[in-house]
Amino acid sequence: MSQPSTEPELKRDLGMGPAVSIVVGTVIGSGIFLVPQSMIQRVGSVEMVFAVWIVGGLLSLAGALSYAELAAALPEAGGEYVYLREAYGPLWGFLYSWTQMWVAKSGSIATLATGFFLYLANFFPRLETVFYTTPLPLGPNGGPLEFRYGQLLAISLILSLAWLNYYGVKLGGTVQAAVTALKVGLIALIIVAGLGFGRPHAAQAAGIAPLTFAGFIAALVAALWAYDGWNNVSMVASEVRNPQRNLPLALIGGTLSVIAIYLLANGAYFRVLAAGEVAGSPRVAADMMGRILNGAGANAVSIAAMISIFAALNGSILSGSRVPYAAAREGYFFAAVGTVNSRHRTPGGSIVGLSLWSCLLVLSGKYDDLFNLVIFASWILYGMTAAAVVVLRIKKPALPRPYRTLGYPVVPLLFVLGAAVLVVSTLFDRRRESLMGVGLMVAGLPFYFHWKKSRVRSPIP
Repeated sequence: MSQPSTEPELKRDLGMGPAVSIVVGTVIGSGIFLVPQSMIQRVGSVEMVFAVWIVGGLLSLAGALSYAELAAALPEAGGEYVYLREAYGPLWGFLYSWTQMWVAKSGSIATLATGFFLYLANFFPRLETVFYTTPLPLGPNGGPLEFRYGQLLAISLILSLAWLNYYGVKLGGTVQAAVTALKVGLIALIIVAGLGFGRPHAAQAAGIAPLTFAGFIAALVAALWAYDGWNNVSMVASEVRNPQRNLPLALIGGTLSVIAIYLLANGAYFRVLAAGEVAGSPRVAADMMGRILNGAGANAVSIAAMISIFAALNGSILSGSRVPYAAAREGYFFAAVGTVNSRHRTPGGSIVGLSLWSCLLVLSGKYDDLFNLVIFASWILYGMTAAAVVVLRIKKPALPRPYRTLGYPVVPLLFVLGAAVLVVSTLFDRRRESLMGVGLMVAGLPFYFHWKKSRVRSPIP
């Protein structure tokens, strides 16, 4: 007779508020302030920009509805790792965790932290000053690698949030809820300023460019990436109270909230700025607020962007650390990553490992390149996860399902279709990066087979 495990386990300390804030806070980063420019350039008219936001939002909602069934049925740490493992076997779960640890989530954390210091540099330009240059050809285009003061700030921010989340999931969740509420409040003020106080722009007769199918798909890809992150709450499923109820509500309610915020924000932008002005503006929100409040308005947007990025960064560390932890607990990753701090009941090894690796990516300056490598592979796995709803209905019909996907099987298959469009588009636009990303995943296979041979399985709490 086996003895019950005496190892410390994660604690269900996250309520509905923090769960929803992980969805909203992680999705809304800097994209809400930047993406409209590329979208209007692709589709050529304001009406089509809104059509793309709506289509992207509906596809994301289809994903949230699909993940809600999986999260309620399998409320374990790791999110997609668990669903892919149950539907297709441990190899696919491992590939997801491997990609998240080394490139996808770590690259996202590095990108967010760097974005924070770049916005802060609007107030403190010295942050962009180079303080050391190495002669080694490790920088852009094979040039020397430069280190800036802002990178040190970005690293300090990552380590500070890592410490906070190491100290306790309840503390990390409380901070996430508070900062997300502040972020949404500031974005609401920007929306109110644009819709209520901004002077409407002069009428514009023609669009920016003719609409093409390729342009629409390219804009949709941008929208789907702006919506990316709604799935992160499923990664902390083992720490959410009453997960059968709260996880579906957080996924669906959070995604609907983000859709509404994006549509209202774009309504404000395009009320104050003409389509041509948005197409020529890399910082559309700042330009809109500058039109209303001059320099003070642009500064307000920079502050809102920093708070928005801060919430997304905290949410990424909080949720992303649970994926390699889940793999390690089952013997498919380095054992130290699967440890739980006995005092704080957090996956301390995974938090430390993910955060330190993200800091190295900040210093390397390669995080953007690495992040682009996994777009193709990651969305294959996202599509497979939504399809897992159908696979598990067939494979495990007796699995308790407290929530069943609305519109099954059309809704999961709709998300699979959207993922396929993004994958094919990425393959055509970034063939080299896509194939290199697959290569990065394949590079993990020797580790998988080694761990599969030698592992001692322990259950995920």
